[in-house]
Order: sequence, then structure tokens, then C-alpha cells
Amino acid sequence: MKFLRTPDDRFAGLSDFPFEPHYLTIADGEGGELRVHYLDEGPADAAPVLLMHGEPSWCYLYRHMIPVLVAAGHRVIAPDLIGFGRSDKPTEKSDYTYAKHVGWMIEAMFDRLDLTNITFFGQDWGGLVGLRLVAAAPERFARVVVGNTGLPTGEATPSDAFLAWQNFSQTSPQFPIGMIVNGGSATDLSADVIAAYDAPFPDDDYKAGARIFPSLVPTGLDDPAHHDQVAAWAVLSTFDKPWLCTFSDKDPVTAGGAKAFLRSVPGCDGQPHVTIEGGGHFLQEDKGPELAAVIANFIATT
Repeated sequence: MKFLRTPDDRFAGLSDFPFEPHYLTIADGEGGELRVHYLDEGPADAAPVLLMHGEPSWCYLYRHMIPVLVAAGHRVIAPDLIGFGRSDKPTEKSDYTYAKHVGWMIEAMFDRLDLTNITFFGQDWGGLVGLRLVAAAPERFARVVVGNTGLPTGEATPSDAFLAWQNFSQTSPQFPIGMIVNGGSATDLSADVIAAYDAPFPDDDYKAGARIFPSLVPTGLDDPAHHDQVAAWAVLSTFDKPWLCTFSDKDPVTAGGAKAFLRSVPGCDGQPHVTIEGGGHFLQEDKGPELAAVIANFIATT
């Protein structure tokens, strides 16, 4: 599998990002290897909090949450999905499938890092991929927190906002990553922050994964991920460990998305689900410390 690796100097001096990079290698599925980048902060012997980003962001999204969680005594793992951040970027759109993303992260988080007793948080594709990890090995997880995400099977009709975004991703001549994150945030991001989201992508050749991701969301019963999604829901429908929904109030893409979890996941029962007020789609940008405090309190009380 052909891939690009973003030069290290693209990540020098990023705003509010003092974290050291960590790397591991996984199989690409075609006889080669890919490098996965992740952050690993806090005490090494503490139970991990796994933070997974979505499209088209990277672990930079969690820079305001990590210090809060570390201060509460937690180890924080924040990987970059293949195609994003400091992880390797296969160059062909056809290299990316939903199943491959799940397999890559299973190998990275389970086989290489051997994470257990995990508190998971996922947003956007971080949830779509991460919840498949929960379904694949529920015994590895102590609790789950989700915000502005879902696990679509293709049965429900996508929102107009999502369909517009999906169309834009496939047809727009330009795909300005930093401005896309800015547009999905309720607050205006600074030029330095926008540049940090652009940093992993020196030019369009690096954006195959970012471009294809929206089209991999299942929107019909004939989607290749449909059966895997249904199987994952079957596992989650028996997941009785604590599960918290933290959707924001200003995200048109995932509005109402918590209902599927509240209806189907037994671990949701009796939990203090919260609406993060003032948060856009990228609620980590708008309300990162507040969200991290919610997660830390959830860990402390469950």
C-alpha cells in the first residue's frame, strides 16, 4: 500500500500542543506496514482514557481536554486515525474502508498497546470507529462516553446537513481542512489553530482519507458496512457498563443522535446524560475543558 508520511517540521511549534509524539506500526492488510501516531499522557499505570477524533481533525482536537484528565490522575491515549494527523496516509481513496479503519485501530489499541479497563470517548468518526472497538471487545472497556457521533447501519434517513457535507467532500475542488473544522465549531478558531488542523496535509495528495471518509458513512442497506454495524449494535444492546451521552446543543449533523443509544444500550439507564451547551459539532474545540470535567466526574462516580 502506497502512503505518504507528513514531515515532522509541519508539527513544530503548534499552538497549545506541548505533547510528545508516540508511534507504533501495524499491518496495512496488503503485506506492508503503516505507522500510527498517538499521544500518551499521564501515569503509565493508570487506567486509560481513550480519546478518538473524527473527520477531518486529528488528536490536536483534544489538547484542551488532556490536561484536565491528566490532572484527575488518568492516563490519556489519543491516537490519530490512519490518514490523519501524524499517522501515515495511504494515497488512494480505495485504500480506505470502514472495516479497514476498525481493523487498524483494533491492532493498534488492543494488539500493540493492549489497553484494558478503558474509558472511551468518541466524537464523529471517532465514535463510528471506536464503538466498533467496544463491540469487538466489550470486556476491555469499563465505561463509554459519546458525543456528536453515532453508529449508523444505513436504515435511517441521513440529515440534510450530513448529505450536504457528504456531497461537498466528494465534489468541492478545494478541501480546506482547517476551515472545515472552523466551520463545524460554534466559536471562531484563531489562524494558528486553523493552521494546526492544516498541518498534517501539506497538499491535496495527503487528503485521500479525509476526502473519502464522509462517503464511508452507511446511508443504505446495501452499504458494505451494514451487516457489521448491525452485529455491533447486537453487542451494544447487551452492554450494561456505564454509558454517558454528552451531545452538544449546536450540531445540526448529529442532533438527536443520543436517542439511539438511550433507547438501545442498557448502560445508559440511570446515568447523568448531559447536553454540552455552546458546543458545535467539534465540541472539544468549543467546550473542551468542560467536557473533560464531565468525563472525569463520570469516571469518579462510576
